[in-house]
Amino acid sequence: MRIFKFGGASVKDATGVRNLKRVLENTGSSELVVVVSAMGKTTNALEAVVSAYFKKDDSVKAAIEFSKQYHLEILKELFPNKSHGIHQTIKDFFGALEDFLTHNRSETHAFVYDQVVSFGELISTTIVSTFLNENGHKNTWLDVRSCIKTDSNYRDPRVDWQLTQELIKKSVDRKGLTITQGFLGSEVNNNFTTTLGREGSDYTAAIFGYCLDAESVTIWKDVPGVLNADPRHFSKTQLLNHISYREAIELAFYGASVIHPKTLQPLQRKEIPLIVRSFIKPEDPGTCVTKGKALDPMVSCFILKKDQVLISLSSLDFSFMMEDHIGEVFKLLHQYKMKVELIQNSAISFSVVVDNKFKRLPELLTQLKQQFSVTHYEGVTLYTVRHAKPEEIKALVKGQQVLLKQEAQETVQVVIGQS
Repeated sequence: MRIFKFGGASVKDATGVRNLKRVLENTGSSELVVVVSAMGKTTNALEAVVSAYFKKDDSVKAAIEFSKQYHLEILKELFPNKSHGIHQTIKDFFGALEDFLTHNRSETHAFVYDQVVSFGELISTTIVSTFLNENGHKNTWLDVRSCIKTDSNYRDPRVDWQLTQELIKKSVDRKGLTITQGFLGSEVNNNFTTTLGREGSDYTAAIFGYCLDAESVTIWKDVPGVLNADPRHFSKTQLLNHISYREAIELAFYGASVIHPKTLQPLQRKEIPLIVRSFIKPEDPGTCVTKGKALDPMVSCFILKKDQVLISLSSLDFSFMMEDHIGEVFKLLHQYKMKVELIQNSAISFSVVVDNKFKRLPELLTQLKQQFSVTHYEGVTLYTVRHAKPEEIKALVKGQQVLLKQEAQETVQVVIGQS
């Protein structure tokens, strides 16, 4: 079996859906599971619905209607016959979304988020599955929530691997074509929808690959493969033909956006190749992640993370920053859901760079100031460079306000303040 994953950019419009079909015609569509994300920027649009809902303002209906019209425009091109059942099916999805928001009594943001945002994947896969069925690629639409089972830690759950593997093996036709959703699961006890984190569709593909002992997992992107730097921020980039599992895990851990951090570990365990290819040029080989040489070619890799927070702490009584102090800091970081990107400590200070993705920084700072002397910088940029050359780091920081620098054997990290 093979696993394909198509992200939102690949199915952002009718042309993208038709191109997905073309890719399957080039690669073959039997013995295949296709994991599909929400179309285009749908997740962002549904996040706006969640935001409006909790603000209790009148923009909820407008936010839902915006997303609804976006999908109906795609349907007009793919299914011009307005009496086709798919038009009503998609309208029913949005009706179910409105119904949930009308009757929901939960004030838990993460729970509501998962129930609302999940409609993006359910809708996109319904459209893709129907289009393929009517254009020569018979397939089975699979609700991934019936297979991937998690705990109830909404937005960042743990997968129940044993149960998930049993359910996937029962649900997937190994000889046919299966269309399913990325990003989603459901919690074991009550079957409420959970989401696996932003960009979690890659992780979904890896879960299917692991559970089905797949021959390979392919992620189809709008780039030629894995590049040594993000072309949106660096003018010169280079395609990496091969990356070892270990190197790819390091790059993903530090924030390389092409591969989701959780994706690689289950694949490495069974030595399943991960391939990153271009849906624009599906004939190109892309990048292969397997065992072997760390990088081919061996070049420096640059990772940039914007809008981070640097927090520096010291004890109020001028004592050393010992294990009990640092343990308390990490307890609070976990409590307020701060993703740690870098740590640096000395005898009297402790610094940490975090991603404030859940917007809980003010609460965290209030708690920290009760125990420590606190300095913090918002909006900083974190550069991570693997296999860096000294002259590259010198050029990178030239004219910049360097707030913190940390060097290890193969990795240099630099925190740059706002200019």
